[in-house]
Amino acid sequence: MNTSTSLARVIVRQLIEAGISDAVISPGSRNAPISLAMFAASEKGLLKLYIRIDERSAAYFALGLAKASGRPVPIICTSGTAVANYHPAVLEAHHSNVPLLVLTADRPANLRRTGANQTTEQARIFGGAVRYFADVSGGVFPLELPLDSLHRGPVHLNLQFEEPLLPDDGSDWLAEIKIAPKAKPIGKSAGTLKVHTARGVLVIGHDRGGLSVAEVSQIATDLNWPVISEDPLSFPAAISHAALFLASPAIRKNLAPDTAVVIGRTTLSRSVNALISAAKSQIVIDPRMATVDTYRVADQRFFAAPKVEAKPADSEWLEQWQKLSQRTSKLVAEISNWSESALARELSANLSGTVFIASSRPIRDIESFATARSGIETFANRGLAGIDGNISTALGIATARESATAIIGDLAFLHDLTGLVGNTSANLRIIAINNDGGGIFSTLPQAGVAGFETVFGTPHGLDLAQIATGLGISAKTITSISELNAEIKKPISGISVLVCQMPTRKANAAQLKNLLANLE
Repeated sequence: MNTSTSLARVIVRQLIEAGISDAVISPGSRNAPISLAMFAASEKGLLKLYIRIDERSAAYFALGLAKASGRPVPIICTSGTAVANYHPAVLEAHHSNVPLLVLTADRPANLRRTGANQTTEQARIFGGAVRYFADVSGGVFPLELPLDSLHRGPVHLNLQFEEPLLPDDGSDWLAEIKIAPKAKPIGKSAGTLKVHTARGVLVIGHDRGGLSVAEVSQIATDLNWPVISEDPLSFPAAISHAALFLASPAIRKNLAPDTAVVIGRTTLSRSVNALISAAKSQIVIDPRMATVDTYRVADQRFFAAPKVEAKPADSEWLEQWQKLSQRTSKLVAEISNWSESALARELSANLSGTVFIASSRPIRDIESFATARSGIETFANRGLAGIDGNISTALGIATARESATAIIGDLAFLHDLTGLVGNTSANLRIIAINNDGGGIFSTLPQAGVAGFETVFGTPHGLDLAQIATGLGISAKTITSISELNAEIKKPISGISVLVCQMPTRKANAAQLKNLLANLE
């Protein structure tokens, strides 16, 4: 057989034998050898193949699959700008340690810098964002794939395919494949976390630094401190609405802890980060410090979940936090108007199953207005906290589950409309929060500056439900809490969009400001 077909089949065979069960392809000519090899494997039932026409959306779709399944997912594209469109998702995978296997097709190296069509410098195009890179030519055989590196984040193989690109034999090369998944390497013991204060606080970042809910819950139990969680939907013992009442400098000063233990990265609330900075000592638990955040500073650093030895908790300290939480809960419960605050409160209380929460205001509102609970599996792209690729990521997650809900702002929805293009069997309800622009900026210092609406507000004036309908997606617009609760109780079947048409961004910012004033 020709060298390109041989290389492609070697790669696909090794992936299947390693236990990889999903792959995402974007159509192209130069990637024909590996696309056809993947297709042949899918026809034999050896893996599931997903075709997404937009490489950026394809990569985010694979990101969602990898997040939800916990397994590496290959993404395959042709040469040229197709490769560059993978970059945003690769960066997100890099900062979240998600196992994306990036397989980019390329012309032979001797065509680079010669004026050859669709040929650019694809080698090392992702820089330090991948754990391993190889520029592979057709003559490399046998090939040992760096699959162990995927346990720490994305890997890039740039595959030089020479013509002919189509197979020239009809052999049944898949007949003898034996699937034998390799075991994930067992990490070293993290050691023991010893704390000598009863006035500490445990802060849990949204994705827990990659640790499991069970591991984090055990640390919380052993410490028995007040728990602040950026994901209050996974930890019922967390202090509800901490991000809200800590926005008061006076309250924050009074609650300054002796020690702050931080699991993962805190990317949402400035008030919580200010509290951490006020602590006399900081302890960080995050595996990413070994690969991404290598310069992160703390008094103690742990790269995995440690054992805990702690003093008995200060009951007065715990009671102080709980009373503030209860007081804030009362104010949150009294919000009766149709608003983004009430929306976050109702969604947090009534959703179940798997939920993807987009960056910008939606995830901050969930953190602030949700009552701590369990029973929801949450996902978010908080590696770089971008609003790109959110629909596609949510679709990938929903594909790996029976169904899912995505909570997405209007700009994030518009940013990834191509994610809605293409056949999928996913059951996903997208709740699109439409406030006609960049709502988060109305709550930041930029609000009110000259040119605010043009540069930050960016009103689009579009009917999101009409756009979804035009793409063949079932869609409905609602304008009340009662309508919301009626809709989210319905079963999720296929892809649908529920547009929550909200009051003005200015009104939302004013309501937040008023709520914080009542906490002073």
